[in-house]
Amino acid sequence: MRQAAAPTVLLVEDEVLISHLVAASLSEHGFNVHETTTADEALRYMHAGGDVDVLFTDVNLPGSMDGAELALRARELRPDLPIVYASGRYQPTDIGGLVPRSVFVSKPYDPDDVGMLLIRLTERSH
Repeated sequence: MRQAAAPTVLLVEDEVLISHLVAASLSEHGFNVHETTTADEALRYMHAGGDVDVLFTDVNLPGSMDGAELALRARELRPDLPIVYASGRYQPTDIGGLVPRSVFVSKPYDPDDVGMLLIRLTERSH
């Protein structure tokens, strides 16, 4: 029997130290992690057919769009994609609400808690 591949998290975080800390924790929780620093990079990765089982995005990002716009565009590409927003500055009401079936976490957050949350989200989507 073939073992299922580890789920892949598309991690979009412009603060490199936070990104590396979260990526390390997610790897320990059994995820493959693809890190990007902008929404534009994340969309290019998705358009190129990169593996994504869950999107974890900061809301406040540099570039042509923020994490809220990225979530909308990602859902256009993958209607069932679980999405987790993170922000230390904004709340869901500040960004016009969340896409359906998504989750919001406030910064600072515990990377281990995020790992457990993503495990629950990817188990539900498989």
